[in-house]
Amino acid sequence: MFVDKARIFVKSGDGGDGAISFRREKYTPLGGPDGGDGGEGGDVILVVDANMTTLLDFKYKRKYAAERGQNGQGSKCYGKDGKDLYIRVPMGTVIRDVETNKIMADLAHKDDKFVVVKGGRGGKGNVKFCTPTRQAPNFAQPGMPGEERFVNLELKLLADVGLIGFPNVGKSTLLSVSSKARPKIANYHFTTITPNLGVIDVPGITSFVMADIPGIIEGASEGVGLGFEFLRHIERTRLLVHVVDISGSEGREPIEDFLKINEELKKYNIKLWDRPQIVVANKSDMMYDDEAFNKFRDEVKKLGYDNVFKISAATKMGVEDLLKECARVLSTIPVTDIEISEEEKFVPEEKHFTYTIRKEDDTYIIEGTFVDRLLASVNVNEPDSFRYFHKVLKNKGVMAKLEEMGIKDGDMVRLNDFEFEFLK
Repeated sequence: MFVDKARIFVKSGDGGDGAISFRREKYTPLGGPDGGDGGEGGDVILVVDANMTTLLDFKYKRKYAAERGQNGQGSKCYGKDGKDLYIRVPMGTVIRDVETNKIMADLAHKDDKFVVVKGGRGGKGNVKFCTPTRQAPNFAQPGMPGEERFVNLELKLLADVGLIGFPNVGKSTLLSVSSKARPKIANYHFTTITPNLGVIDVPGITSFVMADIPGIIEGASEGVGLGFEFLRHIERTRLLVHVVDISGSEGREPIEDFLKINEELKKYNIKLWDRPQIVVANKSDMMYDDEAFNKFRDEVKKLGYDNVFKISAATKMGVEDLLKECARVLSTIPVTDIEISEEEKFVPEEKHFTYTIRKEDDTYIIEGTFVDRLLASVNVNEPDSFRYFHKVLKNKGVMAKLEEMGIKDGDMVRLNDFEFEFLK
């Protein structure tokens, strides 16, 4: 089974919490704070495995989570970092963020890797909050939460040459006689429903990879038939070999087929249409004379395509010359990665802890991730910790915002389940 698309859920590890601890020894009953920091959460990393050829594994397992960082401990012991989770993917995998549909990474080379979600930072232990005026802090910082998101994985074949053309024009036969690939071949439309790869290794030329792309039909650029499910596989190819049935055995005109396929390429991606093409008139063994080929060649050359070959894949006539020309043309085309425009590129959002303030009667209610994190950090029932709590509210601009909203002495302020009376 060939699987070229998958959606998975990934979550990095949460950071470990900082410890609240005080040194207690036989002759030092009131030692200072010694709570250690929490460990970092593990990242989730996608890494290329050159031995993988499909995304089939992701049809059976769709959720991946990295290890959480351990909490800090006393005696200034830091928590252990969570282990990174490595997920193997085939070479040629494009990663997209589901929410924005933007491209996060293009893993097109051996050993390429990408951190798809980064682990949360470990929280600071209470020893880090010790100051000359606050020598026994009874609070610590919780670990930062890990990131999580759904991502789409798309596999785009890494082939040098892509065979394109209408169904049943002989692409699979050409691949089978050119390489050791053994695609399914029969005399009906859409025999090929998955791309097939073959390594072309002919004496005297540099070997290259050829892909038999399933037959493209009219409307493919709008998703008709197999549509862009397979059109995207051509994006990585440096050279296109455009195969037509010169015998007209399907009752179609070769030049019309040629024009229709190129129109679909142009609609899907103008860069594909502009890619170098070698035109192949196949099934020439079924013609009585060369009149149809000569007419087709003249028409194609008028369109600017000078590289036209007459072959018979079934009898192997002209195939070796075609392969040698493919190798020659490839030697003139540099290997480049897929171009990702600024509009397509995923830009991660910066993490911010935010809050909102609303008023109900004489109570000002503060809500948001900032509130959750602050309350998890402090013990509001302990004076020293409460002073730190008040300082954070002031530094964050919460107090100034409350005054701007018209809060008066005696009004109540509520943060989740905790309330206090406002005093200037």
